[in-house]
Amino acid sequence: MLNKEFQLYFPCVFLPIDFCFMDKNIKERQSVINFEFSKKSLIRYISHLDMMRLLMRAARRAGMPLYFSKGFSPHPKLKIQRALKLGVESDCEKAQLVLTKRIIPTFFVYFMNRKLPVGLRINKAFYQN
Repeated sequence: MLNKEFQLYFPCVFLPIDFCFMDKNIKERQSVINFEFSKKSLIRYISHLDMMRLLMRAARRAGMPLYFSKGFSPHPKLKIQRALKLGVESDCEKAQLVLTKRIIPTFFVYFMNRKLPVGLRINKAFYQN
């Protein structure tokens, strides 16, 4: 059983994922969340395409309301601004993910970081108006 101090510092651990959505009424609206992530240690040896797959799988496992492309083989819409060379570490890489619901950015960072491997961390997330 977890103690009370843990519940004070991490209250979102005990909340269902639906609680984290900002607008619950809107059905199929696209909202683009921008986020910055760092890529360090052994993760630097992952290629750009594998990094895209890794972020998509982590978002799916974290329960994010992903917006899928329309067409024959739908996939989540994810864009990383620049591709790093293999073996290069970075502190601030920028990416965008398209969601169907607007989620609170701090919850996005928390739930994504729980599903990402060691060496890959999302530092901050925000919406561009």
